[in-house]
Amino acid sequence: MSNLLKYMIENASMILNYANTHFSLIFSAVVISLLVWVPLGILISRNERLASIVIGIANTIFCIPSLALFSVFVTIPFLGLGRSSSLLALVLYAMMPMVINVYQGIKVVDKSVIEAAKGMGMSSRRILREIQIPLAAPVMFAGIRITVVMATGIAAIAAYIGERNLGRLITEGITRNHVEMILSGAILIALIAILFDTVLGAVERMLVPKGLKVRRSN
Repeated sequence: MSNLLKYMIENASMILNYANTHFSLIFSAVVISLLVWVPLGILISRNERLASIVIGIANTIFCIPSLALFSVFVTIPFLGLGRSSSLLALVLYAMMPMVINVYQGIKVVDKSVIEAAKGMGMSSRRILREIQIPLAAPVMFAGIRITVVMATGIAAIAAYIGERNLGRLITEGITRNHVEMILSGAILIALIAILFDTVLGAVERMLVPKGLKVRRSN
């Protein structure tokens, strides 16, 4: 343990630089994923045929090993090594947990509640905004939390294609047979995943409607 702390202190500048790169990659991937996959999840909840196609594509992409997907993107001229290939891969992997959780969250809303809202003269758009999305929030947040934790881990593999993040500590540590280097990368990546999940859990508790919280706790 003392050797590990000594290594981290002596290489603090490099580690912080890698951590910053790791954070920025995950943040960019999650923001893009929210902008793309949440609207798509809402869209397919209105069309079962489209939902079947989109979910099938999402599951297929998710089954592709990350290193294989990174390697394919590297061969594409306008992507190449580094951030572009890494970011695209993470966004594609986020498709499955985000799209499916948004879709399922909206679909499981009690039909009687929707029918009552229609009976009150509410439009489909208003029902979606004021009823379906708030009630689907816990399931949607679960998809976001899964995506963030997953992206934190997969981002480390991007070190193999030139991304200079915490995964570099692990890959170079394995090459050099440097135990402290490997442990530094692994521990920090795990801590980042736990931090993100904890923060998102707190945000979820603040945003989920109170009535829904009571019903979930019963």
